[in-house]
Amino acid sequence: MPELVYPPVIAAAKTMFRVLDLRLTVAGGHHVPRTGGAVMASNHVSYLDFIFCGYGAHESRRLVRFMAKHEVFAHKVSGPLMRGMKHIPVNRRAGAGSYNTAVDALRRGEVVGVFPEATISRSFLVKELKNGAARMSQEAGVPLLPVALWGTQRLWTKGRPRTLTRRHTPITILVGEPMDPAAYPDAGTMTAELKGRLSALVDRAQREYPDGPAGADDTWWQPVHLGGTAPTLEEAAELDRRGRRASAA
Repeated sequence: MPELVYPPVIAAAKTMFRVLDLRLTVAGGHHVPRTGGAVMASNHVSYLDFIFCGYGAHESRRLVRFMAKHEVFAHKVSGPLMRGMKHIPVNRRAGAGSYNTAVDALRRGEVVGVFPEATISRSFLVKELKNGAARMSQEAGVPLLPVALWGTQRLWTKGRPRTLTRRHTPITILVGEPMDPAAYPDAGTMTAELKGRLSALVDRAQREYPDGPAGADDTWWQPVHLGGTAPTLEEAAELDRRGRRASAA
């Protein structure tokens, strides 16, 4: 079936990159296989991460099918776009169905994008990972690629106003070497290795990032260990718990 929606969306994203003069750095894009299934597992620091993670597969000319919460598909604007791009809705009350859809897509040779932290990391460090990415990789018999994003949080992240008109922002996209699912005895072991690799890639992206805070009021987007004022992992976890309690109430 022809791709009628995804290519125009990609073209619009590239136009946005040019208009905002985003300074994109992509490394490791050649690790994305040009044919066959693969899982791209990215850290999660921004609401725009799916755009930039998907751009990491541009060199290999692959379209990434992202797993996203079903509310996005229910929206009158984003819903038709998400369905047109063949992304995969995730209903947490019926997670098995979403998982099986993703595995089927991998077996058909699709590249599936996931955010194994499940939600945005307010600390901008890698949180504990769900094991779904590893399970899909092992069940479908396809490689798992860690992907690190950095700088995207400066455009739009949780608890901060959107700054989608911000110009000249550096964005880093690092695609790590593929992980062979056959090399791991179970999904838990593979997930632990994925977290280590993701953390190392994020650390590299942070160390090599070509920009810094513009002043004392602009340190929010950097983690504490780099002198920033983002919450620690523990503080971020507590903020997430409060958010869940508020949503439940």
